[in-house]
Amino acid sequence: MASDPLPSWNDGAAKSAILDFVARVAKEGGPDYVRPAERIATFDNDGTLWCEQPLQVQVFFLIDRVKELAARDPGMGQRQPFKALLERDLKTLHDLGKKGLLELFFATHAGVTDEHFAEIARTWLGHAKHPKFGALFKGCVYRPQIELLDYLHTNDFRTFIVSGGGVDFMRAFAEATYGIPPERVIGSSVKTRFDSGDDPSSLTKLGELNSFDDREVKVQNINLHIGRRPILAFGNSDGDLAMLRYTLAGKGARLALLVHHDDAVREVAYDRDFKLSPLAEALDKASEYGVTLVSMKNDWKTVFESQV
Repeated sequence: MASDPLPSWNDGAAKSAILDFVARVAKEGGPDYVRPAERIATFDNDGTLWCEQPLQVQVFFLIDRVKELAARDPGMGQRQPFKALLERDLKTLHDLGKKGLLELFFATHAGVTDEHFAEIARTWLGHAKHPKFGALFKGCVYRPQIELLDYLHTNDFRTFIVSGGGVDFMRAFAEATYGIPPERVIGSSVKTRFDSGDDPSSLTKLGELNSFDDREVKVQNINLHIGRRPILAFGNSDGDLAMLRYTLAGKGARLALLVHHDDAVREVAYDRDFKLSPLAEALDKASEYGVTLVSMKNDWKTVFESQV
């Protein structure tokens, strides 16, 4: 690791761009030096840090949650979109779109406290496995990205997750998995209620969307929750494009990267056909916008943290 901080990355343009960028911004006295307080790096989660196919991990969590609720209310399983969830009707689920699934997710967790939800999520992640790879979902994180996060941390970057996924779900595993603490996780959120009566110890989730953290909203939430423009951003879809372009538009040294899922053997090859995270404009205009493409097939020696 001392000689090569990114051993799971193949030598090539993407790896060189990362190593060169970090060296330049960390070299005190150099023309591109950035003081540590401003070394902000933002990462999307689904499809950027871990696998999002055939459905995003949070959707599988939602399926199991609906199973629990349907066991108490059998009629739920006969109503859409709950029926599609239980039957894993991928077409119907894809047609709902990411926002529709999140609204459904939040609705099924209404009335749960924040602490209880975190416990439910951590328990589920402790045993839930990917349907194709057979490994725990939390083992389906990308090894090259774990190395990159570690490399950035070593060079005094503050890393943030900025994702369309539910913020409370991601906070249940982000610190243990990525070394990113809960206060640096930004995601879609549900409205909550604080009862300041006899037991002012927690927040209760309401079945109402507060913020859908995708596309331009990612930029707005970066400004709201971080207060600094990132100097490095990493995504994998058109939903991340606003964040990537916002990062590149700042002054000084900048780096924006985009994962292209083009490895049908070790993971899944997809871009425009995946409705929940489409990759069209970002892929077609990466060169024009100054975004560095990362080919999963060609740039990564290893894909998963666990050998799935």
